[in-house]
Amino acid sequence: MFRVLRGFARSRSGSMMPLFLVSLMPLIAVIGFSVDYTSAVQTKSNQQQALDAAILTITTMDTTSTLAQRQGLLQDSFAANGGQGAATLTNFVAGTTTAASTAQATASFAMPTVFMQIARIDTVPIAVASAVSKPPALVNATFKITKVSGWWNKTMTLYGTQFGATAAKPLMSIEYTYNGFGDPKGYGTTNVYTITNNGGPDIKTLVQSQVCTTASVTTFTGLPADAILQTSGTKKYSTTCVNTMYPANGAGASVDVSQMGGLALQMYVPSGNPQYLKSDDASTSNRLYSGVDPNSLVETTTGTKVDIFAIVPCGVTSYQAWEDGGTTVPTASSNADFFYNVTGKCDFNKRPSDTALTQ
Repeated sequence: MFRVLRGFARSRSGSMMPLFLVSLMPLIAVIGFSVDYTSAVQTKSNQQQALDAAILTITTMDTTSTLAQRQGLLQDSFAANGGQGAATLTNFVAGTTTAASTAQATASFAMPTVFMQIARIDTVPIAVASAVSKPPALVNATFKITKVSGWWNKTMTLYGTQFGATAAKPLMSIEYTYNGFGDPKGYGTTNVYTITNNGGPDIKTLVQSQVCTTASVTTFTGLPADAILQTSGTKKYSTTCVNTMYPANGAGASVDVSQMGGLALQMYVPSGNPQYLKSDDASTSNRLYSGVDPNSLVETTTGTKVDIFAIVPCGVTSYQAWEDGGTTVPTASSNADFFYNVTGKCDFNKRPSDTALTQ
């Protein structure tokens, strides 16, 4: 088309057409340049989105990944998301238990023009940049039982869903059996297990056992300092609990959650109604209490789901409790039946949701 226009412009036949075309050229140029500009704006937007997706992808790679491997994945992901040209990882700093991982990247592309070629502008450079910050997050959680009571047997299970998986698997369980003594609160034996699964049946490993023994007493004088005392009418009860750790110096059920995209707690009470209480079920999550002060646990707001990652802070012990269904909620946490603590360890993790774009 441009060759034809130039031919008309050089014509000396006396026709008015060349003059008309010459007068029309500025208008054509303006419209054409506008089309190329709009295309450049859209291309830059597409480039930015592709680079943002690519830089988020490399933050989920193993900590042992080299810069060359991260660069390779950055370019591949950039292209897979519709990016054109070259994407370059300009900086990457691996995170620690206290500091975030950070990364910066740029991408450049020479966009071919259509109408701007009239002015001998064959390409327009498109450049974008992106940066991310990925803070350390929960990679390990250690559960330790403190006190379980009630006339109902029950089991609490921690379920985890690995990255790329759809089905959750059990990672840890706490199983309580009532001793049937008949005291008002009721105590019994609680066992804590870690659970592993390598493609076969679940393998349970005992890491803590708490055995509580209840007796009728005539006086509360001279009892152990840690004895649990109860009164019902004229009857008095004393309960003592003995904790045994496996191994003896163990801290509880240590669970690796670094490969988990989701965590959920479930309380199963065979004689309860409902039988299943779940942290990720908005209709039953209000049975769960949590906080960093064991004396002021907060009941989950009715109608909400609990993010287990969020209620286990880094390097701080989280205290949690469940009301097993025998008492109507809302109620004070002191009425709960299932008390335990969770100690969280934070470091690099593969959860993309923890990553924030900073540029």
